[in-house]
Amino acid sequence: MNLRQIFPFFTSSVTHWSTEARWLHWITFLWLFVGLIIMFSASYPIAYAEQGDGLYYFKRQLIWTVVGLLGFSFIVQSSLKFWLKIAQWGVLIVLGLLFLTLVPGLGTTINGATRWISIGPIPIQPSELMKPFLVLQSARFFGNWFRLSWKSRLIWLGIFGTVLLSILLQPNLSTTALCGMTLWLVALAAGLPFYYLGGTALGGILLATLSISIKEYQRRRVLSFLNPWADPMGDGYQLVQSLLAVGSGGFWGTGLGLSHQKIYYLPIQYSDFIFSVYAEEFGFMGGILLLLLLTIYGTLALRVALKARQIEHQLIAIGVMVVMVGQSLLNIGVATGVLPTTGLPLPLFSYGGSSMIASLALAAFLIRVAREENEASVISLAEHRSTQDQRGRKERSRRR
Repeated sequence: MNLRQIFPFFTSSVTHWSTEARWLHWITFLWLFVGLIIMFSASYPIAYAEQGDGLYYFKRQLIWTVVGLLGFSFIVQSSLKFWLKIAQWGVLIVLGLLFLTLVPGLGTTINGATRWISIGPIPIQPSELMKPFLVLQSARFFGNWFRLSWKSRLIWLGIFGTVLLSILLQPNLSTTALCGMTLWLVALAAGLPFYYLGGTALGGILLATLSISIKEYQRRRVLSFLNPWADPMGDGYQLVQSLLAVGSGGFWGTGLGLSHQKIYYLPIQYSDFIFSVYAEEFGFMGGILLLLLLTIYGTLALRVALKARQIEHQLIAIGVMVVMVGQSLLNIGVATGVLPTTGLPLPLFSYGGSSMIASLALAAFLIRVAREENEASVISLAEHRSTQDQRGRKERSRRR
């Protein structure tokens, strides 16, 4: 396998893809490139202070990026039919990994949450790896809802519920909510009856309310979100420092690498609050440009969904849009004080191998939908001439 096959941005075959596929391809790599730059800037001071190597986190992020790009290339070049067939097994395998995080001694606890499994020196976050398989299987399941028996429906609804519950028990309310909203919106796009959807939405709201009522730290986060300045050195510290970073950026920003809040003030600056560093260094205009990129990405995803001829492909495009754009907006909402503090990473920006791999896989599935739905109409001039030559030779041989 040569470099052109591993990294799709080097291959000339991209020029033969559909318009939406090409745009999504280049926007994904622009998003990734900017994210790596910001991750480098956000992580350098803390990496130097804690590890004695300013590139400590950045080098590891590059390794995960290469792994993610290998998966990206494989997905873009392979059939969605194959991935839809194995999606159910992917959900079940990752669900098993989610259960393992709950086993004492196997799960790795960081900042009070047990969301990781360590395989040697490599931490894996199953809740992130679940997202691509959840999108695929929900598209397959809800796309065939009206052809399935009630037994099959109840089995998979139970499995989806178990997935959400296992993530909630880590505890990880934000990822649970994101996965729940993804399933709900895919079901809505599939045309499920509103009384099913309404009952499910009510149940989800009640479950979230119950979780906040039981978990003291979640309740304190909500209260600190309402008034972070009431305890600026305690529960409101993260949001206060994030708001100071965003506000310090002004209109044009302080410049790349010149954030002050990332130096010992802003917590988790290379992951959960990486947008705060971005906003401080690139200012209001930088924030607007990032939101514009997300708007274009979401619009293209909707165009792909509308053009898709198969219901499963339509739902995959919807699911990818919800996770990639929705999660980005949730992360930005937390950093700007619009939403309570959560642990959701910013796709293709935040530090984390599982998040990087999952985000690149989701982006690849969307591009693959765009490619498959337009392959019949997108033919290169060389291919067209080759086909015409073959037809001409066949016609001449018949006449002889």
